Amino acid sequence: MKVPIEISARHVHLSKPDLEKLFGPGFELSKYKDLSQTGQFAAEEKVKLIGPGGELDGVRILGPCRKETQVEISETEARALGLNPPVRDSGNLSDTPGIKIVGPKGNVVLKQGVILALRHIHIDPASAAKFEVKNYDRVKVDTSGDRDLMFENVLVRVDPSFKLAMHIDTDEANAAGIDKDNCRGEIIVK
Repeated sequence: MKVPIEISARHVHLSKPDLEKLFGPGFELSKYKDLSQTGQFAAEEKVKLIGPGGELDGVRILGPCRKETQVEISETEARALGLNPPVRDSGNLSDTPGIKIVGPKGNVVLKQGVILALRHIHIDPASAAKFEVKNYDRVKVDTSGDRDLMFENVLVRVDPSFKLAMHIDTDEANAAGIDKDNCRGEIIVK
């Protein structure tokens, strides 16, 4: 069975207090575009990330605000910033490096929160039953093309609000020769 593959570029999820430190009291994110997952969107606003070895400008914020701020980057970007973050599922931020986030009205220094996002599949319960997978299962996904690649250890996340999609970062997409237009992979249940 096939799953659409989406490329997740570097981005930041902000808590409401951190959003206000960066953009001012009462600030609300402006929607740039909706993302594939219900209620999620890319904001117009961007920030700068400053690490011990470098900085990245123009990093998009994803909304809505979350309970805790987190930064998701690729391995290549981590090296440019002088960081060595672990591969983690979204929200699993313990024992991760921090970073400085700079906005137009201020900055936030995170003590932790930078991760390399664990490649994962969003799936609704009905589709999960068809694929014979459940929440937190690990599967393989086989891509096809000139640089076909088998992604191992892909986390399955099941929720009624989810739409079927696999998320990988830009390094993973480049390694497999995947672009943003109509890429699908074959799910192989371990």
